[in-house]
Amino acid sequence: MVVDAGHGGHDSGATTRYGGKEKVLALDVAQRVDAKLRAAGFKTVMTRKGDYFVELNKRVRISNMQMNAIFVSIHFNYSPKRSVSGAEVYYISSVSKSIARNILNQLDALPGTASRGVRTANFRVLKKNQFPAVLVECGYLTNPGEGGRCASESYREMLASAIARGVIIQRHGNR
Repeated sequence: MVVDAGHGGHDSGATTRYGGKEKVLALDVAQRVDAKLRAAGFKTVMTRKGDYFVELNKRVRISNMQMNAIFVSIHFNYSPKRSVSGAEVYYISSVSKSIARNILNQLDALPGTASRGVRTANFRVLKKNQFPAVLVECGYLTNPGEGGRCASESYREMLASAIARGVIIQRHGNR
């Protein structure tokens, strides 16, 4: 299992007055997901454990060095329209679609969260991965309500629990 905290270092990702810096929130959620998956018996690797930048190709190399790992990249979204909200999960390979669906179903069950769907995208971290890979957009930092929730430690704990449950459900479904 590879847990990837999006952005880092000089790359702040989305930054808003409602939610703060994406790189900080993504790392926090990723660390929480990592701890939950380890507690559930997964062997995990994180692409970054602090506020430093890891190049996209290196994130993929880290993932591809793990045997049969699931790669989960954690992000928060941005839109010029403050009204846009909701979680979405991206994948590219057909073997990743059910993982994306499981994670989104768990996120969608959180209070105040709306589903924006499971989508395909040509993101480098998805395209170059040899094993199942998904990218999770936990919510829109530019939406005042959702950005405020994402800034909350208790909500980030719920996000991490939902993402971890989605991965655990996938593992149990494949036995």
